[in-house]
Amino acid sequence: MNYGLNLKPAGALDFLSLGALVHRLDPGIIPFRKAAHCDIHVSGGEFNVAANLSDCFRLHTGIASAMVDYPIGDLIAGRVRAMGVQPFYKRFQHDGVRGPNMATVYSDRGQGVRAPVVFYNRSNEAAGQLKPGDFNWDEIFGAGVRWFHSGGIFSALSETTGELIIEAMKAAKAHGAVTSFDLNYRPQLWEIWGGHTRVLDVLNRIVQHVDVLLGNGKDLQKGLGIESRDVANKSKLDPAAFGAVIDQLVKKFPNIKIVATTLREVHSTNRHTWGAVAWLNGQTCQSPLCELDVFDRVGGGDGFAAGLFYGLLSGASGQEAVNLGWAHGALLTTYPGDTTMATLEQVRAFAHGNSAHI
Repeated sequence: MNYGLNLKPAGALDFLSLGALVHRLDPGIIPFRKAAHCDIHVSGGEFNVAANLSDCFRLHTGIASAMVDYPIGDLIAGRVRAMGVQPFYKRFQHDGVRGPNMATVYSDRGQGVRAPVVFYNRSNEAAGQLKPGDFNWDEIFGAGVRWFHSGGIFSALSETTGELIIEAMKAAKAHGAVTSFDLNYRPQLWEIWGGHTRVLDVLNRIVQHVDVLLGNGKDLQKGLGIESRDVANKSKLDPAAFGAVIDQLVKKFPNIKIVATTLREVHSTNRHTWGAVAWLNGQTCQSPLCELDVFDRVGGGDGFAAGLFYGLLSGASGQEAVNLGWAHGALLTTYPGDTTMATLEQVRAFAHGNSAHI
């Protein structure tokens, strides 16, 4: 079932992402002002999906990104290799003092009634310097790429990153790849250089080239200017809040074939109710709901995206694809870090209703 997607049966890469690679410092449940040590996770919303599809779902994936030649870059590149993701790097030299840098994300996990705290150091970030012309898309896509993906965090980094996404989207479409985009609206990133007017300009131009869109009702409203009075009045678990904007979205962007989002009600930092819903070319599919005992919530949405994309790439029904995304996103919250430690067999078992019994 392709839901209007023209998926190639094979290619050198099943999936290619374009986005920033970052390293996340994680002191666990200890707040940063009291931290004595940190774990280091390699992340990036676009990379996470490629890493999950490679490591758990056994697909051939790649990442187009910036890489700085210094020890932090070496660490990140090593983790990319370890997840089985093929890199396509625009390389930068570090000056030994100021950069350019690989961005740092600081994120403790919170605990109970204490929420996680996330903040950034993206000063002089190499990925923000990426621009049209930095990658030979005809060569990359010409080798055969089935699916191309990028996201709203990368588009928000600078005045050039959104233009690079548009360039890549056009090349992907010209070579017959399916395209997807995760809105991931982060106002603090956009406010640095453009504000909400630039959000609407950049994201609306990107989404004109997109087949599969990820984003909740708020993302669709704030990122694309699609208004619905119903969104704010609905429970976070009510798919009607998502469905309220679909008609307007596909009327504005008739190119979009699939829209999907997670549903999450946060009861405490460690206890969430979790679900997912997708609109697939006129058909709506909703996952079951489950109660999550969350170890680390970062990356759950990217986990959902990976499972959903795997289902679609492998020819699963819409319902099965949504359930695979829901199951993988749920499992991902049980591991430290932003990328998967699950196996395909575990995801399939949970998606089909198996419990945590040994």
